[in-house]
Amino acid sequence: MKDILLSQFALGFYVGVALWALAFYHLLKVKNEISRLKRKLSDKFEIEADTLSRLKQELEALKKENENLRVKVQTQNGSGGAKLERELEIFARAEKKMMVAAPGFAGSWEQAKQASHQEIGDEEAGKTPPRRFFQRFFGGAVQAEPVKQLADEAKG
Repeated sequence: MKDILLSQFALGFYVGVALWALAFYHLLKVKNEISRLKRKLSDKFEIEADTLSRLKQELEALKKENENLRVKVQTQNGSGGAKLERELEIFARAEKKMMVAAPGFAGSWEQAKQASHQEIGDEEAGKTPPRRFFQRFFGGAVQAEPVKQLADEAKG
């Protein structure tokens, strides 16, 4: 019996079984790794889908809020008090510009008033950030160069 257990065939069989066991162990290890990676990928996709849906909801909410604010601004601009405030702002800006460049007051006044009107229109359309004169009585310089150019054109 000892001769059979130690024969070349038996030794080859033992080595083959050991190699097969090693290969089977690595096969199971790789299968577990693949299933773990699949679970991680599935979790990642699930998290990304939740985040994307939340971002879409936020975007829709912001669009609705933006539309509501736009309607509210238009409504307030259409009311009498807002129109008067807007005209007062136009006159205040024009007057500030005329303090810098006052020759030929009538023509320059109209040009300054039109330039201020255009500025307010640009602010309301969102082309430029709002700059309210009455919110800063003592601060900031007013751009008077366009008014000076307009005054020079009115002279010439």
